Amino acid sequence: MLAALAAACNSSGCLDNQSSIPLAEFRSSADGKGISLRGLRISGIGAPNDSVLAGPEQTLTQIYLPMRSTATETAWCFHYTQEGLDDDAFNDTVAFSYTSRPFFASDECGAMYVYRITGVSTTTHLIDSVAVLDSLITNVDLPRIAIYFRTAEDEPAPEGGDE
Repeated sequence: MLAALAAACNSSGCLDNQSSIPLAEFRSSADGKGISLRGLRISGIGAPNDSVLAGPEQTLTQIYLPMRSTATETAWCFHYTQEGLDDDAFNDTVAFSYTSRPFFASDECGAMYVYRITGVSTTTHLIDSVAVLDSLITNVDLPRIAIYFRTAEDEPAPEGGDE
């Protein structure tokens, strides 16, 4: 009985992630498998300071795409920096429509916003499609969005390997 009381007073019951931010994973449209992308800059459209979430020097398999609790839509620009694609004409935009509401988790965790994705739209230059895996965005750290990219069937040869 004493052990149960001690566990009930423990503050470790609060999840590490105390924010509701959707996690998007990157997949190939050819086979649905996860992929790594390099040479991609992701930035907010109309966000304060046009926040850049990822720069082209990073290799990404997934990314958190924050939503604004004071808005009903958030959009992200995907700019490709690889040679031949580093042109704004190839940029893709992913926009999410959603509702938000405050949620009181517990005394330890406090309050946060939770979101419900009600719609998604995207351009389709290199992005093939976007799937919402779970429309309810909470602080559970699981992918809720899958972004499918068109990928080449053959891997390019490594640079400098022609010697």
